[in-house]
Amino acid sequence: MAGKLSKINLNDYKPLREVIFDSLREAIIMGELKPGERLMEIQLAEKMGVSRTPVREAIRKLELEGLVVMIPRKGAHVAELSVKDIKDVLEVRSSLDGLASALAAKRINKDELRELGNIVDQFAQYLEKNNVQGLIKKDVEFHELIYKASRNEKLGQIATNLKEQIHRFRVVYLKDYSSPKELMREHNEIYHAIESGDEKLAEELALIHIRHQEKAMISSLKTEE
Repeated sequence: MAGKLSKINLNDYKPLREVIFDSLREAIIMGELKPGERLMEIQLAEKMGVSRTPVREAIRKLELEGLVVMIPRKGAHVAELSVKDIKDVLEVRSSLDGLASALAAKRINKDELRELGNIVDQFAQYLEKNNVQGLIKKDVEFHELIYKASRNEKLGQIATNLKEQIHRFRVVYLKDYSSPKELMREHNEIYHAIESGDEKLAEELALIHIRHQEKAMISSLKTEE
């Protein structure tokens, strides 16, 4: 099993089971552990320098999050990414993002608007460096700040429930997006719509943004297949 999983830092302030869970989840989300790949407890435990018990517990927790599936007589496998999964998740997320963007256009304060502009600029800098990890980080920050600026905690909570799946799709999207400059342009357009207080335009642009993501993700998934 290839990848960058390494021995766990036993001095970490978190309980060991949480450190292992976080490490395995990140490996799945970042594509280090591939969709469909079998998760062998013994191999993972040896690679991370721990016993099998916390690894088994982490795998069970990942199953509850939908990142791992248990196949009868075949054990645990990283959940596949399907076209239906992408459509189902983004169908919900498009409505949430549209509403969050519209509310942010009405409720965002000056400090948040300044921060949102900085994130857009930083995204452009990472784009110039072709830094995928940086792009992922700033894409997450961009959307999370819009949800914060919406001033609707329930909306944010619902979006958080989709966070891990969205992040997994985002990695696929940003790694294979055919035109990163187009993505940056969309962020700029959403930012300026929010800045101008145009609720309707902000919502419309957010919906277009998600539709483009869906198209790029599905195209990438079909290419891999």
